[in-house]
Amino acid sequence: MKLPEPIYFNDYRPCDYTVTSCLLEFIIDNGSTRVDNVMEIKRQNPNAKELRLDGEMMDLELLWVNDELFSEEMFVKEENALILPFDADEGRIRVITRLYPDENTALEGLYRSGGIWCTQNEPEGFRRITYFIDRPDVMTRFTTKIIANKALCPILLGNGNLVGTATLENGKHLAIWEDPIPKPSYLFALVAGDLGSIHDMFITMSGKKVELAIYCDRGNEDKCHHAMRSLKKAMSWDEEVYGREYDLEVYNIVAVDSFNMGAMENKGLNIFNSHYVLADETSATDSDFMGIESVIAHEYFHNWTGNRITCRNWFELTLKEGLTVFRDQCFSADMNSQLIGRIDDVKSLRERQFVEDAGPTAHPIKPDHFIEINNFYTATIYEKGAEVIRMLYTLLGREKFRLAMDTYFEHFDGQAVGTEEFLWAMQTQSPLDLTQFKRWYSQERTPTLKISNVYDATAQTMTLTIAQSIPKDTQGREQLPYAMPMAIRLLDTKGMDIQLKSSNATMIHEGIVWIDQAVTAIIFEEVHEIPTLSLNRHFSAPVKIEYESQDYPFLMAHESDGFNRYEAAQVFGIETLEQMIQGHEIDPRFVAAYGAILSDSSLEPMFKAELLGLPTINTLMQRQESLDVEAIHRALETLKKHLASHYKVILLGQIESLYEPFNSEIDTVSMAQRALKNRCLGLLMSLEDEVISQMCKTHYEESVNMTSRLAALDLLENYAPALAGEALNNFYQKHCHETLIMNKYFALRASSRCEGTLQKVKELQNDPVFDSKVPNLVRALYGSFARNMVAFHHDSGEGYEFMADKVIEMDTLNPQIASGLSGAFKSYGKLSPLSKAKMGIELERIKNHPNLSNNVYEIIVKILMTL
Repeated sequence: MKLPEPIYFNDYRPCDYTVTSCLLEFIIDNGSTRVDNVMEIKRQNPNAKELRLDGEMMDLELLWVNDELFSEEMFVKEENALILPFDADEGRIRVITRLYPDENTALEGLYRSGGIWCTQNEPEGFRRITYFIDRPDVMTRFTTKIIANKALCPILLGNGNLVGTATLENGKHLAIWEDPIPKPSYLFALVAGDLGSIHDMFITMSGKKVELAIYCDRGNEDKCHHAMRSLKKAMSWDEEVYGREYDLEVYNIVAVDSFNMGAMENKGLNIFNSHYVLADETSATDSDFMGIESVIAHEYFHNWTGNRITCRNWFELTLKEGLTVFRDQCFSADMNSQLIGRIDDVKSLRERQFVEDAGPTAHPIKPDHFIEINNFYTATIYEKGAEVIRMLYTLLGREKFRLAMDTYFEHFDGQAVGTEEFLWAMQTQSPLDLTQFKRWYSQERTPTLKISNVYDATAQTMTLTIAQSIPKDTQGREQLPYAMPMAIRLLDTKGMDIQLKSSNATMIHEGIVWIDQAVTAIIFEEVHEIPTLSLNRHFSAPVKIEYESQDYPFLMAHESDGFNRYEAAQVFGIETLEQMIQGHEIDPRFVAAYGAILSDSSLEPMFKAELLGLPTINTLMQRQESLDVEAIHRALETLKKHLASHYKVILLGQIESLYEPFNSEIDTVSMAQRALKNRCLGLLMSLEDEVISQMCKTHYEESVNMTSRLAALDLLENYAPALAGEALNNFYQKHCHETLIMNKYFALRASSRCEGTLQKVKELQNDPVFDSKVPNLVRALYGSFARNMVAFHHDSGEGYEFMADKVIEMDTLNPQIASGLSGAFKSYGKLSPLSKAKMGIELERIKNHPNLSNNVYEIIVKILMTL
């Protein structure tokens, strides 16, 4: 196999040519689709004489340059491109290609999902539709004509505004869509099929009417209303917070089952994974509803941060994704709870991005090279990118951040730019120079702040020392100290804030200091008693904190910053579990602090549910030098049983007061009550008590909302197998014709921590509902098993062998999904020698498989290079 070559950021050059306009005609038939593409070309480099058009995996039928029909000897056809002589400042190219959407299992370009023809072009799918300069810095005005059988495809959708329709002979019809706003080819979209829909209207702040529509498989229309409400909320929020108004006459969303990503922000025609659109109270969990609201908003916000201003090249991906994630996080917090939103954001960052940053595939938020760009749609680019934006927001403050964003929009609207342009806009309002801050874009891995403090009773000062510990990068190279905001408070013995006074600290706002040295010593004056430190409040910087003198029980009881109160409970839980793994008894102070939270009736139920959540297996795995998943699992179950036994009466009382089986509302109060009720039930079920297990089964049978039913079913599967069989069969029989719900079923079964889970997964892949060509089902079954640390890391090594088989199998169908499954092996470097040897055999087997895709090859080679 020819080894793939990396692409480097330093090799980027502006394109020699651009496409000013593109007229596309699609003739969709059952077996194939004919694409007629007419491009107006403009030369940007006067010395350029050859034009390269990207294209792959399609048939080239005809080619004209300036109305001259080219024969094969007049151009060079490579595997992935056409090379044409083009020595002119302007010209026209027409190219006709033929596609086979039914055969496109990779789901890039134009493909068929059930009875729907649709596209996915980010990052490089458009080159599978037609020959084009397929790069994000080529901004083009697109007009699209779609022709199809009217009975088969009554709905024909494209980017922009609908400018014409017509009925044709032979039962066909056409629609013409025109997008007046230039965009890169990755934002091109097309949908054709027999779809149901719901419709609404939004009036912008200037009084313009925008027609809104959400399309889906017929019969699912009633499940689109939450998504429509979320869209209208997002449109209003972007006007109120950023002053950004929508710019077209229509905004369409289409939900499809087969989609590699969560959603795609194509201009005026968003295409969504149906998981992030379809929901009602009987089919979706509370977290599903929250996720839909967030993703609908994310894709809408891209209209300005991604579409109107896009990234110059794919190395700059975080320019649009990190910024837009930050915006959708702020929106979700404003719509729901600031505190719970922040806790959820940081949990996700730590579970996904911190793991990535510590592993073999670590990369900066602005990588300097890649083999396959699809591998860089990562938690680092998105979530860590959002944290970097949040630090800028903290530095500037709300008003100046808005002014800097206004500057960004005003200067770069309609352009493809980079992070340097964004940082320039931020610098216009920043009180500090951002040169050192830019290291967040170019360096990888997660820094650790090592904290120490000394109190001087005579001088009434406290000296706080913050030392940055910066890990080496994946190549073993040293990295430099960062600049960051750090939210700090000193608390007195009652938990009240002590006013901060310091003559040597760079205090950017009240309680927020600027850290930019390898070692920073801050002297706080007029401190009249030994204080308790409250560090990195609200998670002001994406770092790890090491501080050995922290009084976690005090912070769990008195900390005024909600996030740090949660953090204290988590860290105290981690330390307790790590002591148990080493053979020590359960820390009675943690048990007492846990009970105090459980008994505190003043706490909001959702916040209490978060405080009572124990650290996860993944969290504890991150802290181990050599993984021992079984020891972690054993310690967690032991601690659960101890807490459940100790507080059984209180837990039962909480459940009784919170249990509302016929409540399916998705308001804040109802969701909070369910979250706390399920947390308490989860603890009690660890006792494997027959009466409690029967109560759990009753919760499954009586509850009308999916959140409670699924939580009960999961607990039965893991703690009461004798009762689980009947409930699982009931769930399957009731929902086996509903793909979205069956995703939950497959995920639940594959996530089971019981013995024999791998065998169940093997059986389920032969279930008539399962289809390896549908990414959601693959992620639900194989992906959930890969994230099931207990089953995947079973001593037999069979989990490694099974997942290697699935990576190889999926790579022939959908390399992007196969690459995602390959991430299961990223813990390779931390395994015991025996487990590492077993996993190593499977990694080598994948790497040496014939015709391995670049997607999988890049991930597997990086893992094998782990020291």
